[in-house]
Amino acid sequence: MIEMKTPAQIDMMRETGRVVARALEAMQQAAQIGVTLKEIDAVGAQVLADAGATSPFLNYHPDWSPVPFPGSTCTSVNDAIVHGIPTDYAIADGDLVSLDFGAVLNGWCGDSARSFIVGTPRPGDQELIDVTKAALDAGIAVAQVGNTIGDIGYAVSKLARKARYGNLEDHGGHGIGTEMHMDPFVPNEGRRGKGLKLTPGLVIAIEPMFIADGRSDYKHDADGWTLRTVRGARAAHWEHTIAITESGPRILTAL
Repeated sequence: MIEMKTPAQIDMMRETGRVVARALEAMQQAAQIGVTLKEIDAVGAQVLADAGATSPFLNYHPDWSPVPFPGSTCTSVNDAIVHGIPTDYAIADGDLVSLDFGAVLNGWCGDSARSFIVGTPRPGDQELIDVTKAALDAGIAVAQVGNTIGDIGYAVSKLARKARYGNLEDHGGHGIGTEMHMDPFVPNEGRRGKGLKLTPGLVIAIEPMFIADGRSDYKHDADGWTLRTVRGARAAHWEHTIAITESGPRILTAL
């Protein structure tokens, strides 16, 4: 069942989104060489506490995972694509870091992700990040009333194909509202004009995840959570929660 939102409810989700944006900004600033993933996660958790919000990630336990998620942030480094667990790993010069973060405030969820390089970038890493962000922007741009979920997937995948990047298979965006993961699924592949028609009040998260070596498959770490590239290629991840409105897509998780 798809949960539609009123304009007032979308305004409430915007407040949640601001918390998410502040947390991601604070965590990126804290992500320096030698800082551990657990320390970065603690920064995000403090932003939640200061805002009176809670984490939809902490102790989240879907049926496919052997254990609940142990942090407030998915911290994925280098060849980790998504769902990386915050550990005692200390960030090294040149690491490509992806942070995926959520908040719940007054019963409404927000979800966003970003990728960045700490220190000296390796060749190709910034381009991977920039193209993945451009794919998110392209998906948002076509999230207009009367367009379809397929239009979003097509816009995202077009950039992956042009750059010859892998486009993480079996994963994508999702509906969001009173729960973090809701209908509809928002794939990063699609055909123009196909799928669910976008109508005012629909709120979704769009999240491209691109892989540098052109492969789209992945493997699971032993932790049951981390998705990693098969051949050690680096990956980037960007995400925003957006609302479909008559005046165009409204980004709820921007600063």
